[in-house]
Amino acid sequence: MKINPMNPDIEARYVVGIDLGTTNSAVAYIDMQQKNFAVAPFAVPQLVAPGTVEARESLPSFHYEPAQGEFEAEATALPWSSHAPVVGILAREHGAAVPGRLAVSAKSWLSHSGVDRKAELLPWHGAPDVNKLSPGEASRRYLEHIRRAWDHAHPEAPLAEQDLVLTVPASFDEVARELTVDAARAAGLPRLCLLEEPQAAFYAWMRKHRKTSGMEAGQSILVCDIGGGTTDLTLIETEASKDAPLTYRRVAVGEHLLLGGDNLDLALAYHVEKKLGGSKLAPAVWSILVRRCQQAKEALLGADAPENYTIQLPARGRSVVGDSRQVELERDEVAQLLIDGFLPEVAAGDRPDVRQSGFQEFGLPYAPDAGITRYLTAFLAEHGNVRPDYILFNGGFFESAGLRRRLLDVLEKALDWKPQVLQADRLNLAVACGAAEYGRIRRGQGTRITGGLARTYYLGVGQDRGEPSAICLLPAGLEEGETVPLTDRTFRLYIRQPVEFSLFTSGTRTTDRPGDLLPIDEETMRPMPSIKTVINSGKKKTADQVNVQLLAKLTAIGTIEVWLEEQGGNRSWQLQFDARAATQTDRAVEEDTANRAGVMDESMAASSIGVIRAMLHAGQKEASKGLFKKLEENTGLDRSEWPPALLRRWLEETLLLGDCRKAAPELEARWLNLAGYALRPGYGFAADDWRVANVWRIKQAGVEHLRNEMCRAEWWILWRRIAGGLTENQQLELANPLIKQWNSRIRNPGVKKTGKPTGFQFGDHESAEVWRLLGSLERLQVARKEQLGELLLIWLERKGTRISNGAAVWALGRIGARVPSYGPLNTVVPADTAEQWAERLMQLNGSTKECAFALMHLARKTDDRYRDLSDDARRKALQWMQTNQVPNRLQKLVETGGLLDSEEQDRAFGEALPPGLHLAG
Repeated sequence: MKINPMNPDIEARYVVGIDLGTTNSAVAYIDMQQKNFAVAPFAVPQLVAPGTVEARESLPSFHYEPAQGEFEAEATALPWSSHAPVVGILAREHGAAVPGRLAVSAKSWLSHSGVDRKAELLPWHGAPDVNKLSPGEASRRYLEHIRRAWDHAHPEAPLAEQDLVLTVPASFDEVARELTVDAARAAGLPRLCLLEEPQAAFYAWMRKHRKTSGMEAGQSILVCDIGGGTTDLTLIETEASKDAPLTYRRVAVGEHLLLGGDNLDLALAYHVEKKLGGSKLAPAVWSILVRRCQQAKEALLGADAPENYTIQLPARGRSVVGDSRQVELERDEVAQLLIDGFLPEVAAGDRPDVRQSGFQEFGLPYAPDAGITRYLTAFLAEHGNVRPDYILFNGGFFESAGLRRRLLDVLEKALDWKPQVLQADRLNLAVACGAAEYGRIRRGQGTRITGGLARTYYLGVGQDRGEPSAICLLPAGLEEGETVPLTDRTFRLYIRQPVEFSLFTSGTRTTDRPGDLLPIDEETMRPMPSIKTVINSGKKKTADQVNVQLLAKLTAIGTIEVWLEEQGGNRSWQLQFDARAATQTDRAVEEDTANRAGVMDESMAASSIGVIRAMLHAGQKEASKGLFKKLEENTGLDRSEWPPALLRRWLEETLLLGDCRKAAPELEARWLNLAGYALRPGYGFAADDWRVANVWRIKQAGVEHLRNEMCRAEWWILWRRIAGGLTENQQLELANPLIKQWNSRIRNPGVKKTGKPTGFQFGDHESAEVWRLLGSLERLQVARKEQLGELLLIWLERKGTRISNGAAVWALGRIGARVPSYGPLNTVVPADTAEQWAERLMQLNGSTKECAFALMHLARKTDDRYRDLSDDARRKALQWMQTNQVPNRLQKLVETGGLLDSEEQDRAFGEALPPGLHLAG
């Protein structure tokens, strides 16, 4: 994404800082025509009640979508628009009672690597009729509201023409930064630069206090920034300078932690739930409780806190215990719960727990350990056991004096360290004010914090030689706008064929220099979303190699560019972070495992490709028989042992032999079989998205031998095998005609079918493969899955669960699974729906393995109340399993949860997976 950086030579009247927060956003500005350069907050007009607009110093980062007719048209009008989105105070307050229409924590979702960050996810588990937003779209709407509010107040100086500084967490990955820039640009704000939030907080402090602080060269400052969604830790050192009394350098940044005020709200909600009797509240009531607990927390931990606070809940929800609808909380009770839970006593050597957090209520990957003090001591230990001379608190978490005191007491006791606390003014506005101050400093009117890039970045090389290594691309400390040419090394680049560029980053390896070739250290180098692409050049189609040198750059807006420049030529290619392909960052390690699973022998690959060519030759109809057997003989390996690298090579050769499909049905069936087998499960290996795109090209032409049931069955098997690599639209294109046909057959069983065999003139085998395909399409939207599940159950209730219908039972389990195999969590069907399906499945009295396995998927425990069946429903499922002597392993997955073992993963997928490739569940 290219955006023109802010140019200091363009003398815009205002420099404006925007703190786009998880819970609250704020704006501050400096009028550069005023001699004193005073920083002023911009009060953002917003709806505070229906029909009431007031300007406030912060804009709550909440988006509410009213139901049709919920408000009169004029009730949501703003001075600049009669149809603006409802964001801010009204959204937060009104949405607390209607959580299914309220989008929250968009900023946290922007950094969530386990979902498609560009998908329409919010509100998480929203109402059926709500129009969901992507995290980026929600962010865009907040920024657009700010822009239009500013333009209304300053028509002579539109915000898009001012010098704008937008803040992001220091720990944001490159994808999250790019998505933030995308949101700003879509909101009409193309001129901006990014600034890390802890630095912004320190700029705000510098503006008011640096001249009287008494700091000396060689001292260090810890910025501890804990907001609504994240914990950000930053170390800054002071240095002597000829040009200024003192300069500052940022020397370290902590890892990204989803740990902040939201976690306190959840912990308090769990506590209240237990006081109500212990049974889980219904999701809708739980969402309301979390918002009420946020209010209780702010009241009981704030200044002049009352001794008691009453939380009231609406009288609804199937899991509410008794008639108790309110809970009394005591100030000391809440303080002890939250302080001990999030700021526990620690020892100098303590490290955070790496086990999975229990906080999964909103689907966000919260930090596995709630103990902020453990992360803090570990951070200081990783950077030389430093004991900073000063500490600066920032973020809404530290609005509570009690939390500030507790953190200092714990650290003093554990580390024998008592830093001087820097005065922090207006924590809710510090980041915005500091961002505006940074915008002024960019014009050369103050002292800038140096330090540049927070982490060291690496590019994986030499992985085809068996020992992966990485070259240092950009060193920690590189300043914005600097370019690093790596001219001392030459690399071989493969063009016109699928390639993958593995990227790594480290927050602790600060001494590696550009060009250093290093072994990949899993302890200190964290994998980033890899870049998977095909480098094209000219009109040629054949694969080739070219020698290139690397050039890396940290842009003026704080994003990274990597260029490949031809040695001795004029061609160059830019590697870009692909936000779409990088939405499954958590699979990086698994992909690396798959890439190395079985070293492929080139002679084996060449000879086996010769077998494929001979047996798929268009003129040899009979030669296609026994293809897999001959490949096993040629390789000396059982098909379950063929490594992904070899399978993908076969796939690429198979694509070149696609014309054989026209020659004979037997050849087409074998071609489809081999293509799907070689590419399964459609993701997980370098450039699989490119391969899937090439296979998808045959979709338009369809089955060549349409009247041959064997070819049609292999057609469905192919798409089922690679379903994990298909986009949502591709899956929908496959599913829609099949669902329509099943709907017609099942709901109108007496109507005689005519026409081509693409309808339902095929037999049991093809029907089974169609069901399995539909069950594998996990990216379908919830409404489609609910429609499909209902059709499956009507079919099973009419036909029974005999062996010939086992595929339909299997498909029901996959469609209603609590833990998807590869799909995003936002497409999981609601728990109420899965509960009804489980009940109807058990009433079929089918004791087959398929029924047991499907029931496990429907009732599997996840510890996420939005996905889990009720306790009663899971007890019924366990009773059915015990009666039908289902293996204990499947019972345990329903009773306590856990991960599928390799055999269960194969059953969930429908066949064995290639070595090194795994499903997410």
